[in-house]
Amino acid sequence: MKYSERLSLLYALCLNDSRDTNENPSAIPSTNLQDYDPLEAANYLACYIAFKAIQQAERSPADERVENFDMLSVYHTYAMLVYAFLMLPLAEEGIAPDTEAAAIIVAKTLFAGLADEELAEIIESGGHKFQLIADAKQEHWVDYRQDLDKATIAFLIAGTDEEAPFDKEEVIPMLGALLSMLCEAFSDS
Repeated sequence: MKYSERLSLLYALCLNDSRDTNENPSAIPSTNLQDYDPLEAANYLACYIAFKAIQQAERSPADERVENFDMLSVYHTYAMLVYAFLMLPLAEEGIAPDTEAAAIIVAKTLFAGLADEELAEIIESGGHKFQLIADAKQEHWVDYRQDLDKATIAFLIAGTDEEAPFDKEEVIPMLGALLSMLCEAFSDS
């Protein structure tokens, strides 16, 4: 299975997991992986993983919007890091990311209902944080990037390989812990 197919498969599986069968019981997702674009899959999965990590870390973006607005940009940064790690292997298949579009999609998905001005502020601040982390040479940031990359790919493998030694839900606590570490790093600054 090519990486893009694995990404599309996990996208389809997560969509199926999150669909509301009570709302529309006849809405059965397609079983054809060609129906799931790898770029859309990366966008969706970055948000899906960020949502799961936020829940695992017991964070409340709604409260933080009022009490600590900048923390929303940390969530955006986290989702964009996940997006980057999901996209890296696609380069071998000639698929290039659209990071500007992804940043907007991620912000609108994570923070549905916020005004455009607030979304723009989150995207700009998140972009600065992303660049700081991407360019950082300090050992703790290098380790952080490697750990988040490994956890992201472990989630992908666990969700798409029946022979994986663990389930994707078992990776969520690590993703939550990595989000908590990022939140702590930016709350101290």
